[in-house]
Amino acid sequence: MPHRNQVTKILHVQAPDEGRRLDVFLSAQDPPRSRSQYKKWIDMGCVLVNGRKVKPAYMLQVGDEVCVHGVNDEGAGAISPEPMSLEVLFEDGDMIVVNKPAGLVVHPGAGHFSGTLVHGLLAHCGHLASQGAPLRPGIVHRLDQETSGVVVVAKSDAAYLHLIDQFKDHAVRKTYLAFVYGTLPQSSGEMRSLIGRHPIHRKKMAVVERLGKEAVTFWQVRQSWQDAVSLLEVRILTGRTHQIRVHCQAMGHPVVGDGTYGGGPRRALQIPHPATRAAVAAHARRTMLHAWRLSLVHPRHGSPMAFEAPIPADFQGLWNALERAVASRSS
Repeated sequence: MPHRNQVTKILHVQAPDEGRRLDVFLSAQDPPRSRSQYKKWIDMGCVLVNGRKVKPAYMLQVGDEVCVHGVNDEGAGAISPEPMSLEVLFEDGDMIVVNKPAGLVVHPGAGHFSGTLVHGLLAHCGHLASQGAPLRPGIVHRLDQETSGVVVVAKSDAAYLHLIDQFKDHAVRKTYLAFVYGTLPQSSGEMRSLIGRHPIHRKKMAVVERLGKEAVTFWQVRQSWQDAVSLLEVRILTGRTHQIRVHCQAMGHPVVGDGTYGGGPRRALQIPHPATRAAVAAHARRTMLHAWRLSLVHPRHGSPMAFEAPIPADFQGLWNALERAVASRSS
């Protein structure tokens, strides 16, 4: 059920408004709020036209259905708490650290107006830092929907600002586990590049020559199976969007299960060994990336803290299946 302060407006475009910009149309319907405010909400995904996220400059057509989600009377987004099962690794008055399962979206956005980690945290904690509102209260970093593992969220505004500074200063140590295709040519290494929007597929990221942000990834091979799949321990110095996935693809070793960056079902079919191919098909049902460990200093008293998210069941399942596949070939 919607929060009592939350309003979802549904507007239907009539002939006099055909050809108007979406942000202009909305501000005209709601004089207390400015066009720039609606532009911000449109960019954040709070406004959908015919069920799709569009740009503020979208030109309306007769019959368009415009839905404005999660805008309260104060002009900020309101999120309804939704109880859910959470694996809490640490919690105090300043922050909460959870082990996010694969499939859970961190915060509301286009297409995800309920059922996110933020909804669950609000039900669990009662409040989060106001910084990051309306849709990202307390969020200082995030994981992709299919990535599992450690997420830290601020409960107080002071903690939010301190944690944000730690992430900006690369003071947070983030270590991941990733199953990737193939065998790497050496036992460890690093990847440094610029990462920016893909020049053609704008929803993807890519290694670019210019107009990107510096991304630094360190990796170490933990185990390999039959030249088909390797398990990497990955530490990222920076935190660019899709960084590990983009760098693994650029190295020619995409993350297993990552259909966006070259690790989807077609890549699995190239595995020459039937038992290994079957193991991947049976257990890699998502991008096999896990945020394993995270270290930082406490935002209030400055004590070093380290958190570890247990290996998820699907990771362990693939690991065990690969071991069995190797054993079957040896026997």
